[in-house]
Amino acid sequence: MAKVMIKQALKSNHNNASTQYLLAIDNGTQSIRALLFDFQGNLVAKSKIDIEAYFSKEPGWAEQAPDYYWEMLGKACKKLWPTLDDLSIDKTQIAGVSITCQRATMVNVDINGKPLRPAMVWLDQREQDILPKMSLLWRTLFSLAGENKTIEHFRKQAKSNWIAANEKSLWQNTHKYLFLSGFHSFKLTGEFVDSVSSQVGYVPFDYKNQTWCKPNDWRWQAMPITQSMLPKLIPCGEKLGVITKQAAIETGIPEGLVLISSGSDKACEVLGSGCIKPNQGSLSYGTTATFNTTHTSYIEIFKRMPAYPAAVPKLFNSEIIVQRGYWMVSWFKREFGLREEQIAKEKGIATEILFDDLLKQVPAGSMGLMLQPYWSPGIKTPGPEAKGAMIGFGDVHTRAHIYKAMIEGLTYALREGKENSERKANVNITQLMVSGGGSQSDEVMQITADIFGMTVYRPHTFETSGLGAAINVAVGVGAYKNFDEAIKQMCHAGDSFDPISKNVAIYDELYKHVYQKMYKRLNPLYKAIKLITGYPK
Repeated sequence: MAKVMIKQALKSNHNNASTQYLLAIDNGTQSIRALLFDFQGNLVAKSKIDIEAYFSKEPGWAEQAPDYYWEMLGKACKKLWPTLDDLSIDKTQIAGVSITCQRATMVNVDINGKPLRPAMVWLDQREQDILPKMSLLWRTLFSLAGENKTIEHFRKQAKSNWIAANEKSLWQNTHKYLFLSGFHSFKLTGEFVDSVSSQVGYVPFDYKNQTWCKPNDWRWQAMPITQSMLPKLIPCGEKLGVITKQAAIETGIPEGLVLISSGSDKACEVLGSGCIKPNQGSLSYGTTATFNTTHTSYIEIFKRMPAYPAAVPKLFNSEIIVQRGYWMVSWFKREFGLREEQIAKEKGIATEILFDDLLKQVPAGSMGLMLQPYWSPGIKTPGPEAKGAMIGFGDVHTRAHIYKAMIEGLTYALREGKENSERKANVNITQLMVSGGGSQSDEVMQITADIFGMTVYRPHTFETSGLGAAINVAVGVGAYKNFDEAIKQMCHAGDSFDPISKNVAIYDELYKHVYQKMYKRLNPLYKAIKLITGYPK
């Protein structure tokens, strides 16, 4: 009854032609969503188009056609418009639009903005092993600083180096080398522009000063990219351009509507959670699981692992990443969740909702089953030899125990990230907001509260990335004089979960005496596996 009354009140308010709204488009890894918010941060209307995350021509490759993303973006928008009609909202009431995208997905285009090859999706694992030598000066400096391995890892991971080495003609014909956000910005405005906050990846970007690197920076030698190949950068909350006639035809977004710079999906998620103070932690259970804090100064939690631009100008997100974090849930669903998938399909609900029943069946600590969620190798901790691990398995354990141990292991890793962040920044985290797909589960939220030993909160809307983009639009069109005011009006805490003391005690002991010792103890075995099998490369 309450939901019906709220919907009726919203519809009544929508009939007021003077009311304005904010359009946010969120191009994630698995879906594209078109979201309409009001100026109080309420999600008024939503459409969602599921997308194919990538295709793979070779093992470890992950690619997708840039025009496919654009086509799906148009479909998401066109799916939204009938909903607005039902709510008696006219598109002329939209004050502005912004787009937030998955990070580190790269697009090569020609002088007309036409893609020259499939986009390299952030999940792509290929590396370029044979690289041209950098100057003797830089090699000497890196050697003296003990950074040779870090720089080598950076260069191998840079997709531009792979393309330049393996598709030389195509690279020579590349006019602009863009993030997916920059590609969409071009398609919407006809201009090669992008948000400062979207520059998260292997490009010559100066994270400390939030601009392209100076001409004498080592990164220009480390990659084949030139300044002319990169877009103009626009700070968050400022105008990228206006929607062109062609873009209006293909998406239905009104021609001439202002496009406001917002930032990457993670940066917008942190902003949409209202976490822009150093004592506020933003935890995300997404395809990549992250723990973020926001600072006015540049802080590297691990040396050479940059603090990324926040979705608020001149602020920084110090981030801890668990690669393929909530990906493991998709893996579990595929390998062990056929029954739940069938039931969920019949009931028209998300499969993960039924997985909550599995979590309820198992006590805190999963009866000693412990998991280390290092599904993708890193450069620091975990190192390049790391693999996922599960220990403590016995005949009492079922698939329910495995599932709960996965959630617990991921949460242990994020708690470790929180503690590393607190030590490096010398700031205690006193408030924890949890977003991302996993946050929709009450059981996952309770596990998080118990492992972190503190009350955790959900934002008032699941669509925090979209809300962050909408906040940028609100500031950009002058609805609020600054981000602090916009956040106060548009971000609200949702449900809260208090830690259960007996669970806290169990998790604290397992975390300190088992989880934190697993990597050091298993590391020699990981190295042996790598030496014998060559995996991971």
